[in-house]
This record gives sequence, C-alpha cells and structure tokens, in this order.
Amino acid sequence: MNHLRDILLTAIAPAIWGSTYIVTTELLPAGYPLTVSLLRALPAGLLLLLIVRELPKGVWLARAFILGALNFSFFWAMLFVSAYRLPGGVAATVGAIQPLIVIALSRMVLGSPIRPLSLLAGLTGIAGVALLVLTPAADLDPVGVAAGLAGAVSMAAGTVLSRYWQPPVSPLTFTAWQLAAGGLLLVPAALMLEPALPPPTYLNILGFAYLGLVGAALTYILWFRGLSRLGPPAVASLGFLSPMTAVLLGWGLLGQSLTPLQVAGIAVVLVSVWGSQRAQAGLRPTASLPNGPQTPKSALWTKT
Repeated sequence: MNHLRDILLTAIAPAIWGSTYIVTTELLPAGYPLTVSLLRALPAGLLLLLIVRELPKGVWLARAFILGALNFSFFWAMLFVSAYRLPGGVAATVGAIQPLIVIALSRMVLGSPIRPLSLLAGLTGIAGVALLVLTPAADLDPVGVAAGLAGAVSMAAGTVLSRYWQPPVSPLTFTAWQLAAGGLLLVPAALMLEPALPPPTYLNILGFAYLGLVGAALTYILWFRGLSRLGPPAVASLGFLSPMTAVLLGWGLLGQSLTPLQVAGIAVVLVSVWGSQRAQAGLRPTASLPNGPQTPKSALWTKT
C-alpha cells in the first residue's frame, strides 16, 4: 500500500502540470515565456527558502544551480521554444521521449537495469501521446524539434541527477534549492530578451500564484519525493499523464472536442503507465545512494 500511495502522490505532479496550459492561455499575458517561467520559479523558491531556512553550501551550491538549470531554466526555455516553433501535438510528442532517455541515463549513471517492459511501456506512452495530441497536418520545424529534444534531455538528466545527488534533506528543502537557483538563472535571460510585463490584472496575479505555488512548489515537492522513493524510470513514466490531463481539462472546461482517437490515446497512456510501474515494481531504490556514503548533514547547508 505504501508503494501505491507513493505512485499516486507522485502522479499528482504531472496531472497538475497538465493544467498549466489552460492557466497560461486563459489567465496570463501572451508572449512572455521567459518572464512567466521566472515568475513561476523564483518567488516559489524564495518562499520555500523562507520556510525551510536552509541554504546549500560547498558542492551543494553548485549542484543546486546545475539541477535548477536542468529541471527548470534550460528545460522551460526549450519547452517554450518548442511550443512556439511546433504545433502543440508535435511538441508534446517530441517531449514524450523523455522516459526513454531517463531509462538510458539511469543505466549509465545509477547502474539501474533496463527492463524490456520499461522500454515497451515508454514506446507505448509515446504512441498514446501521439494519439492524444497529434494531427495529420502537423509540421516539423527542425529548430522546434531540436529544442523539444534538448528539453527532454535536460529534464531527463535533471531527473536522474536529482536521484544521484539527492542530499539527506527533505523534498521541501531540495525543491526550494532548485526552484530558487533555476529562477535566478532565468533573471538575466528574461531581462535581456523580453520586454517588461504590462501591469498585471487580478486574473494575471491569480494565474502566477497558481503556477508558482501549485504548479511549481507543490508539484516538485511531490516529484522529488517520488524520485527518492520510486526511482527515476518509474517517476518519469508518470509524465505521460500531463498531456492526458491537458486534453481532458480542455474537453471538460473549455468545451474542446474529444475524438475517438483521443479516447484511445488515453487508454494507451494509462496502459503505458501501468506497464512501466509493473516493470519497476521489483526495483526499489535503496537508502544509500550510488555515489557512495552520504555527506554528513551539517556539511550540506547553513541556516539562514
């Protein structure tokens, strides 16, 4: 039961990420992807730092910025480039390769065995996402495809390294470090590449609050908690739930159509997630990390 609870709690994160499309398009000003990403990450990270009052130091400061870049700054930047250059369906399908990359990186970095069922589930998940969001008229822009692949590699590397470098701190603290670092890295890019935001409306403020507090802080606490308990391949496969949730919310809240192919895609995605969890069921992460004994807690951070 504890394992099932861990899966369900972790699955909340990609399910909520599926709602961010509606929030972004309906509540936020268009054309400010880097600024939106900055305002999603940095305030949430700083708020969590105020709560935990623990700052990384030494090697963990550098690792926090590396993970912040992989999981947030670079990943979100590539995600928006892909979304702007490609139809939504193509961008989502390209990004769906991430679980397969996680399986390969987990083998190289963590020494995790590659299960044939995991590979089959990953390929099945890509097919399910394609059924959900891909249209026959979709165009392939090389820059958009490259950005989508770069974003998938970035998030996959961040997922695996978050497990490999996992410090003996709470998921709340680990999330605070990465969100704050990722948000800080986005500041110069947003200032140099985008104009200033217009005065925010009440709906804008509501949208930013949701993206930061729910779509970033809460979800990544659950995501990093799941990584420590389930392992990267099992957690990454839950990402297929994000486009499925987006399609269902579009149908339920915006009155968008739900075709028979999309219904089939939902079924395929669920089968893929189930298959991946079955493949990883016997591979529980151990308490000791693969990069040797844990660093003493007192050497990891300083109190603020």
